[in-house]
Amino acid sequence: VLTTPSLHPRVSTSSHERLLSHFLLAINKAGSPAWLPSSLTPASSRLYISASLIVAFFSLRLQTAEKETTRAMPAGGFSVSAPDGTHFEAKITPIVIVSCIMAATGGLMFGYDVGVSGGVTSMDPFLKKFFPAVYRRKTGQGLDTSNYCKYDNQGLQLFTSSLYLAGLTSTFFASYTTRRLGRRLTMLIAGGFFIIGVVLNAAAKDLAMLIAGRILLGCGVGFANQAVPLFLSEIAPTRIRGGLNILFQLNVTIGILFASLVNYGTAKIRGGWGWRLSLGLAGIPALMLTVGSFLVTDTPNSLIERGRLDEGKAVLRRIRGTDNVEPEFDEILQASLAAQRVKHPFRNLLRRRNRPQLVIAILMQIFQQFTGINAIMFYAPVLFNTLGFKSDASLYSAVITGAVNVLSTVVSIYSVDKVGRRALLLEAGVQMFVAQVVIAAVLGVKVTDSGNDLGRGWAVLVVVMVCTFVSSFAWSWGPLGWLIPSETFPLETRSAGQSVTVSVNLLFTFAIAQAFLSMLCHLKYGIFIFFSSWVLVMSAFVLFLLPETKNVPIEEMADRVWRQHWFWKRYMDDYEDEAYDLEKKGNKITDGAGINSHDGAN
Repeated sequence: VLTTPSLHPRVSTSSHERLLSHFLLAINKAGSPAWLPSSLTPASSRLYISASLIVAFFSLRLQTAEKETTRAMPAGGFSVSAPDGTHFEAKITPIVIVSCIMAATGGLMFGYDVGVSGGVTSMDPFLKKFFPAVYRRKTGQGLDTSNYCKYDNQGLQLFTSSLYLAGLTSTFFASYTTRRLGRRLTMLIAGGFFIIGVVLNAAAKDLAMLIAGRILLGCGVGFANQAVPLFLSEIAPTRIRGGLNILFQLNVTIGILFASLVNYGTAKIRGGWGWRLSLGLAGIPALMLTVGSFLVTDTPNSLIERGRLDEGKAVLRRIRGTDNVEPEFDEILQASLAAQRVKHPFRNLLRRRNRPQLVIAILMQIFQQFTGINAIMFYAPVLFNTLGFKSDASLYSAVITGAVNVLSTVVSIYSVDKVGRRALLLEAGVQMFVAQVVIAAVLGVKVTDSGNDLGRGWAVLVVVMVCTFVSSFAWSWGPLGWLIPSETFPLETRSAGQSVTVSVNLLFTFAIAQAFLSMLCHLKYGIFIFFSSWVLVMSAFVLFLLPETKNVPIEEMADRVWRQHWFWKRYMDDYEDEAYDLEKKGNKITDGAGINSHDGAN
């Protein structure tokens, strides 16, 4: 490490200088190490090692000077991008790809649950059985036949939102299992919840049974959303971490598309049982996640965190495709030792040094929901039906929207580790704002409470604008809302931080799902103005306060990201205090450890 600093660029210059000086002092007190030729006298061996270290020192200074002269200046002075991080030796092995694909099926289940509810709630047999009041309004038998208020029903919204309320509660238990039992077992628990929930939903006889099934599905969402992003971030090599992590969001979008296609087909089934098939087919991704959890290996970070060091190193060799894993293993081990000193991770989250990660994780989830995306994806068929599309046309439009969602997420996988997180978020902010303003303008002019003058041309424009909005979300706030929090928390607070991330996401998802149809009824076209205003707020947040995390190893975020940011660096003071304390402890050990022995192990 000391004589080849280029192998360890993650060690700061000042730290390397301290290590070199301490080692020189130790050499002056020690005899000839066992690994030097026995022909060298103690004086010669000291001279040999000292010369090597001095050469290493000047080599380090030269490398540091090169880095500092080539480092790019931050644009606009608002946010400092982190320099390129350490790339440990790693191949993109088949086991990594397969593990990530299997783990990301948790996103497939989540996406299917999001997409299926809107299609099912627009089917007449389903509404007639569970929500007769909504069915009467939809068919013109009710007193209130406003275009915007056909589906305004708290029970109907509870069917959708109960899943997210259950997920919010379960994520706190998932934080414990993720840390104590590992990422893989937590995904297995999620799969079990999904399967039981699917059975209850498909066989539902009354509203209580239907809601119970949704609650169990919500528990599965809480456990899956807790474990899967962590699993993907930790098992992927640094240089493709962003792309592999977005597999989770890609599977969410594929799940939504799959649900839309299923709804389009089952709506045509005669006999009134098509909705049961729609809900029951959620068992396919549930089984995939459960079986996949048996097949994948746990992450090295999780194994090392739980004290299984040899197994963790073996897994690291297997997933990296190389025997040279000592640098990465040492870094994970050091992070794990620091994590074990934290007895209360949730309390530790509130420490000043963890405030940047916590604030950004919370705001990313709030902003993700206030883009309005879930309002559209939950209720796409209902929304299109409200705008005057016939039943088949509304489901077909939802399929188109879902397909755009999938394709745009693929764009994100390709570009996130090339152009960076901030660029995607800022571009999407402009695109989402324009799309929502156009939709609001068209609806304000063409769709009233009692009349609908949308016409074919305007209807096509609305669908195009919805697709424009969905595409920009799918390569920005959709995947990055999960990626950025999962890669910024240090290991000692990662499970707790992910738990808070998922909880906040599910809390605001629940709020939007429970309130959207009522908001649509009261705000009418103004609901899109409401969401577009939030898009402006979140874009300003990205511009001023969100640092770039592209190509930065997870365990180096503090030094390479937060301590370099114009605003967040003020919260990193206690990192320096802790480093000073550790250095003092190290000096005591060096002075009192009895380095006088000539034994090589010393």
